Amino acid sequence: MNAAQSLHEIAELMQKHTQEWVSALHELGKFSEQEPMSRHTTLAVGGPARWFLRPHDRDSLMAAMALIPTDVEILPLGRGSNMLVPDGGFDGLVVDLSKLNDFKFDGCIVSAGAGVRMGRFSRQCADHGLSGCEFMATVPGDIGGGVAMNAGCFAQQVSDSLIAIQVVLRSGELKELDAADLQLAYRHATLPAQSLVVSATFELHPDSPDQIRERMRSMRSRRSATQPLSQPNCGSVFKNPEGDHAARLVEAAGLKGFQIGGARISSQHANFIVNEGEASSSDIVDLIRRAQRVVEEEFDIRLEPEVRMIGELL
Repeated sequence: MNAAQSLHEIAELMQKHTQEWVSALHELGKFSEQEPMSRHTTLAVGGPARWFLRPHDRDSLMAAMALIPTDVEILPLGRGSNMLVPDGGFDGLVVDLSKLNDFKFDGCIVSAGAGVRMGRFSRQCADHGLSGCEFMATVPGDIGGGVAMNAGCFAQQVSDSLIAIQVVLRSGELKELDAADLQLAYRHATLPAQSLVVSATFELHPDSPDQIRERMRSMRSRRSATQPLSQPNCGSVFKNPEGDHAARLVEAAGLKGFQIGGARISSQHANFIVNEGEASSSDIVDLIRRAQRVVEEEFDIRLEPEVRMIGELL
């Protein structure tokens, strides 16, 4: 057997192995190949994912994780509100967690699946007279993503009330972690490598449902008045530097309203990039780079992206 024949046989074995685990995933949820990620991100950009799975439930997710080879990169997907996928796509498996949408109330302790929308979570808590997560009413994402980035606004964040999470490891094993294990900081949480958040548990406190809803209405009103919510966007593009605001710096650098291709730095809020209709991921990356460069030249501050950059975008 020569070297060419040997390589050919290895390639055939690898292809057969791939076909086996990919075929098995069809039984565990909605499965597709070459799925356009522009359909699954709030920026409405991004090329295709090589594989895409929406597991039926938690057990299906655990079974899938045990099947997927460790050299296949996994990308968890909630609402896709804090994610920028390259135009060339993602050469791995996207796992849509939207079916993990269960709730459990036990006094002031509330557990929710990773796929629960944060807006829905805050409304359910208000209905039960539980306060501490009002800010989630204005965050366009899911619980899993909110935990993974310690999402926050209005001087509140997930870590304020989070007490524990469950993750599924690459082995398919379910593991519980205390919030103290996650090294939670501003827009940061440390999770086990290639694990997926399955659920999160919060400790809230009692309050009047009417007062809670009023605070939520006030937050939503402030967001609507100051942010370009009617256009495709990914929320805040940059983290706020310590003692300052990214929006102020970008605006002071003269970039408010600046446009590259179909992407524009919002004229309403300078820490938002909006898709004017025909934007590409490359347009958005170019805008991010421009803002970083100009702000650093003007103020000697390097802005750090808050949006999750998939692959080697920057």
